[in-house]
Amino acid sequence: MQSPFSGSPLVRVRPTSSNDLPALRAVIDSTGLFPGEMLDDMIAPFLSGDEGSHRWLTLDDGEPIGIAYVVPERMTEGTWNLLLIAVRSDRQAVGFGGSLLETVERSLAETGQRVLLVETSGLPEFDRTRAFYDRHGYRREAIIRDFYQEGEDKVVFWKRLKP
Repeated sequence: MQSPFSGSPLVRVRPTSSNDLPALRAVIDSTGLFPGEMLDDMIAPFLSGDEGSHRWLTLDDGEPIGIAYVVPERMTEGTWNLLLIAVRSDRQAVGFGGSLLETVERSLAETGQRVLLVETSGLPEFDRTRAFYDRHGYRREAIIRDFYQEGEDKVVFWKRLKP
């Protein structure tokens, strides 16, 4: 599949700004990941400059259609955790998510980071999410039984970043 960025100068990944919040809340609501109103509290430290090395990125094709949030893992050297990646539901399954993920990986690798982790649910409704990480070269590193709640495991994916 050809990258949706190929031949399209309008699609870009850039740092998230406060002007993006209404559209990004809609992105999150469209995916059903969590209530979009939670975004304001999550991103407030970043927007105020207090979040240090945490990275919030927006996928933009003239308007925000995707978001990624990645943080360094505490007490590690060069290990990061992708806490959020989402593409507006009507723009999914055409490569935008994969391109956004690859941009995150590349931006981390360019600064000497070594490993990217991703955690997701083991419930059947997350089969498509887990398949996405499988397709992008992530290895299922761990399953923590009953993590989120009784009967809902956490699946941890691992990928070495290429310099």
